[in-house]
Amino acid sequence: MADSGASLKVTPFVGVHASVPHDSALRHVTGTAIYVDDLPEPAGLLQVHLGMSTRAHARIVSMNLDAVRASPGVVCVLSAADIPGENDVSPVIHDDRLFAQGEVYCVGQSLFAVAATSIGAARAAAAKAVVEYEDLPAAITIGEAEGLDLKIEASQRMARGDAEAALVAAPNRLQGRHAIGGQDHFYLEGQASLATPREEGDVHVWCSTQHPTEVQHLIARVLGRPDHAVTVEVRRMGGGFGGKETQASLFAAAAALVAVKTGRPAKCRPDRDEDMVMTGKRHDFEVEYDVGFDDEGRLLGIRLELASRCGATTDLSPAINDRAMFHADNAYYLPAVEIVSHRYRTHTVSNTAFRGFGGPQGMAAIERVMDAVAQATGLDPLEVRRRNLYGGSRNLTPYYQVVEDNVAPELIEELAQSCDYAARQQAVADFNAANPILKKGLALTPVKFGVSFTTTHLNQAGALIHIYADGSIMLNHGGTEMGQGLYLKMAQVAAQAFQVPLERVKITSTTTDKVPNTSATAASSGADLNGMAVLDAAGKLKGRLTAFAAEKWGVDPSQVAFTPDGVRIGGETVSFPDLCRQAYLARISLSATGFYATPKITYDRKTHRGRPFYYFAYGAACSEVVIDTLTGESKVLRADILHDVGRSLNPAIDLGQVEGGFIQGMGWLTTEELVYDAKGVLKTHAPSTYKIPTASDRPRVLNVRLWEPGRNAEPTVHRSKAVGEPPLMLAISVFSAITRAVAAVGDHRVMPDLDAPATPEAVLTAVEDVRRRAADA
Repeated sequence: MADSGASLKVTPFVGVHASVPHDSALRHVTGTAIYVDDLPEPAGLLQVHLGMSTRAHARIVSMNLDAVRASPGVVCVLSAADIPGENDVSPVIHDDRLFAQGEVYCVGQSLFAVAATSIGAARAAAAKAVVEYEDLPAAITIGEAEGLDLKIEASQRMARGDAEAALVAAPNRLQGRHAIGGQDHFYLEGQASLATPREEGDVHVWCSTQHPTEVQHLIARVLGRPDHAVTVEVRRMGGGFGGKETQASLFAAAAALVAVKTGRPAKCRPDRDEDMVMTGKRHDFEVEYDVGFDDEGRLLGIRLELASRCGATTDLSPAINDRAMFHADNAYYLPAVEIVSHRYRTHTVSNTAFRGFGGPQGMAAIERVMDAVAQATGLDPLEVRRRNLYGGSRNLTPYYQVVEDNVAPELIEELAQSCDYAARQQAVADFNAANPILKKGLALTPVKFGVSFTTTHLNQAGALIHIYADGSIMLNHGGTEMGQGLYLKMAQVAAQAFQVPLERVKITSTTTDKVPNTSATAASSGADLNGMAVLDAAGKLKGRLTAFAAEKWGVDPSQVAFTPDGVRIGGETVSFPDLCRQAYLARISLSATGFYATPKITYDRKTHRGRPFYYFAYGAACSEVVIDTLTGESKVLRADILHDVGRSLNPAIDLGQVEGGFIQGMGWLTTEELVYDAKGVLKTHAPSTYKIPTASDRPRVLNVRLWEPGRNAEPTVHRSKAVGEPPLMLAISVFSAITRAVAAVGDHRVMPDLDAPATPEAVLTAVEDVRRRAADA
């Protein structure tokens, strides 16, 4: 894409379906990419630090901030009483306070903001606050919340058929439970906002957020101003993964409030420990299942009960838990099914969106069931999975959406052949028979992920295109760039539309004063939504240019065509810059907005029926692991991945998304453990105690391919498919493989009682349990 102020160089035309390097790749690796904390600090900048609650649930008896205000370097101290508007930074239900008011509901909740001339001075001052609490009953775990009947909303039920009757009639029946841990986003760039006051109480905020519009709305709500008084801008984030969808609002609103109150620019950027303590995580789940099946491993009836730790406030938990229900079938047809979801309120930081948005937890639950059925029948787990796949008339989901684009069987068979599954499964069995200490496991699992926001009104996007008189193109849209390559893909879409070199297209920062009322860049919908909006805007401009050219050259509009060699007008070819110059002189508007709303989506949440998803994305992964039965350590030796992205807009970018998603999923299921103590204090709040995967955790053999026949059956942007979230769930194959390796300790006579994450401690405990139970058996 074009750099600001640089002359355009002539390069061959490159549009969509081409592997083009990320537009910021060179800046990423040379350290020249600009993030919020890299922006030049304006004169008079104040650093903002948030004072935090030290109690999980308590009444605030008193809060004395006199010593804080008197501390050296302090310019301003703000609490709930200083908010001119509403003390609220929540996305839907008004239950997330900017500053605690009367009561605290989790450790790390913000109590007040200190603005000082340096961050050191602000932190030192905050430590001088004197807060007196009266402790109230606190529920930290799901079990404790269940005991107190604390929920963010009523339990939800999704059902099709008579599950109870099917369970009673089934020749085989199993019950079990499974715990699935949460996950911290651990974005490399933490939360950060820089607010600058403007005239008449307006404010501009640079913010590391996936949802600039929501941040704009919430800042305006806190300030008691209309939305047009607030402009939120983001050029790029150093990762988001869902953690900057709603969570950025707290820090942005604090910075904006300080800026407006003092008339000085203000920055709020917590350090890593503060960030991890104050921000929400992936929801942890506890699952109970009751499944009936025949001797061939085919499911006949199933009841799933899902319970999640939502944290202290509502946030996005209703939609997240809904999506867990939507994906509790994964790629399998469930003839008679009942899914019940409990959403528990706990006195811990409010959990939030995370890559997959509840889908991974739902899939992990049903894959656990598949492994349990395979163990009970003695069948190969892949064979059990094959026999339960959607197909033919078995195509209705538990929420009554017809699966119309099912490519899972074909994709799975291709992967099973290419990775030599059958021979390797035998090789694993031979290895395990010969090795009493090290045990291997191999598993192949599918992914079927629904793509769309399940909150229907969010499925919309806007774009803005300016063509300048020299033929250069400025593109703006509502999507945000967090490293996933969305900006580049949108530039490719625009370049393809106008048939111009990619260097002619420049995408500017996402900002609320250019494209309003945008949705979050989330739900894997960034390219789908914004790409179609870009095409809409480009189509309008091409229409104007075509009409102008046809009139000026005296030809029919059908004789005007945009080509890589220029614009063909009858028998003449005119360069794109020349046509734009002439159109400008003829007073033709060269600016247009575009809009897109996803069609076909209908869903009734009261009955949990409808079509919440426009289409499904598919994938499959085969993972081979080895465990040490003396230490519980595990290692992924090899992973083979085949993923469906439709007709990829940029194969190189999409391959990176698949690889990164898989590794992040590995971390969720193996090494990343969130530990809260009995008082609700997060003990794993730094890389010293919270372990994300490193380069050494990558499988030595990692074969990743995009499925070549892939093509979206729906008319998405150039027939592509979403790629942001679905690959994370490919890592469930790693957990299933570890489960198989643990089961090998007992010669597969018993099902391991292994929860996620499968840390060395968890694996070792499961190994010892399998040895004992297998000996008893």
